Amino acid sequence: MPGLWVAFERMLDRAFGPAANPLRNLGALGFLLFWVLAASGIYLYVRFDTSIEGAYASIQHLSRAEWYLGGVLRSVHRYAADAFVVVTLAHLAREWAAGRFRRFRAFSWISGVPLVWLLYASGIVGCWLVWDQRALFSALATAQWLDVLGLGAEPMTRNFVGVGSVGNRLFSLFVFLHVGLPLALLAGMWVHVQRLGRPRTAPSRALALGMLAMLLAAALASPVQSAAPADPTHLPAMLELDWFVLFAHPLMYATSPGALWVLVGVATVALIALPRFARGAAPVTAQVSRADCNGCGRCVADCPYQAVLLGPRSDGRRGWQVEVLAKRCAACGICAGACPSSTPFRSVRELVSGIDLPDLKVHDLRRRLAQALARLAGRPSVLVFACAQAARSDGLAGPGSAVVGLRCLGMLPPSFVEYALRRGAGGVLLLGCREGECAYRLGTDLTVARLAGAREPHLRANVPRSRVRVATCGAGEEAQAAAELVQLRRALAREPDNAHA
Repeated sequence: MPGLWVAFERMLDRAFGPAANPLRNLGALGFLLFWVLAASGIYLYVRFDTSIEGAYASIQHLSRAEWYLGGVLRSVHRYAADAFVVVTLAHLAREWAAGRFRRFRAFSWISGVPLVWLLYASGIVGCWLVWDQRALFSALATAQWLDVLGLGAEPMTRNFVGVGSVGNRLFSLFVFLHVGLPLALLAGMWVHVQRLGRPRTAPSRALALGMLAMLLAAALASPVQSAAPADPTHLPAMLELDWFVLFAHPLMYATSPGALWVLVGVATVALIALPRFARGAAPVTAQVSRADCNGCGRCVADCPYQAVLLGPRSDGRRGWQVEVLAKRCAACGICAGACPSSTPFRSVRELVSGIDLPDLKVHDLRRRLAQALARLAGRPSVLVFACAQAARSDGLAGPGSAVVGLRCLGMLPPSFVEYALRRGAGGVLLLGCREGECAYRLGTDLTVARLAGAREPHLRANVPRSRVRVATCGAGEEAQAAAELVQLRRALAREPDNAHA
């Protein structure tokens, strides 16, 4: 991700905290705004006259006679739609900048592309229901754009020109579309997160309340007003537009309907094809050892990309077994970190886990840990388990400290922490990504939960927590990582000598 974007996100972290940082929760904000639109839209629909003659009058009545509720909700509805557009485009830009469209992320990326067009279609049709001059302009511009495709025997624009051109039947179609398109959008949003383990679809309470307060403040400070009633015989020369939703209309008139179709088509094809042309080596898929897998399902629950599935055993034995879907696997190793057989205390020469990475096995991790422990000397000594995606850890190795690198912090079974302390380490520092920056989404969160005993496999209660520290330092924060190491060594130095025995 570009450095300026990362710096800006971290600045907002200092102001709001990662959990309430809007840039780290754009997807969750999108879901929140959808439900705000649904709730406010249901009330407005109940009070809305769906006839062509009464639509404008009913909206005016809500905005003026019942401004304290209907008018405020109308404004909240409009501003939530604008915010939804902004949040969606920002989410798209952030995921693209971070390269989150390759290989195991391709499904989420591709399934998200149609949601952009469904969002715009829902917003544009919603503008028509007011049936003022803006609505007529938008409906006429949309009809001119669709006429290029030659879908009907007669131009669609004829439905919006002349006295009595728009009847109740056509207006009922508008109402149907404004209900049907958001339902399709919701279904698409559900599909969009299906290959994500533990998707974040709800923002923190602080962020949700902040967003709702902003929408309410905007509604009270600048209530939304209708333009003059729609008059098919006359269109004004100047209109105030909602540029967040209706920007395509001026763009079409500045170019041509055909040019706008080309722009939309090229953008759609480019976004959908982006994962196919993305560079990078394919990850080495995790593999299952049937003899060592007991079908507990912990790896299924912890996989960030729903790449591990649980099903009946295929070897005739009772119970369950897991399967790894290669196209979804990120090779992060979080599944190996969740496996109960991934413990270094097993008295076997070759440590085989129920599920493991062929190119970075749990056995190799135990071997590298033993080598690192052999290099520790003096007290207080610290063993560092460092995520490769976090701050660089090569500067942390030195007298009294050694580093064991990990692809993701989540691939570390908690038993390795206890093993390191029992085999001579005075303390253990776990260096992971900052909250919201984990390259595999859940690595740091799962590790923290396992160490706290809130998730299996957990760190045993008899392991002294004063000797274990988790440091979340992103790329470029090497100085902070070094400071975390110094603080742990100072804390260990203050403990009695027999505490490290």
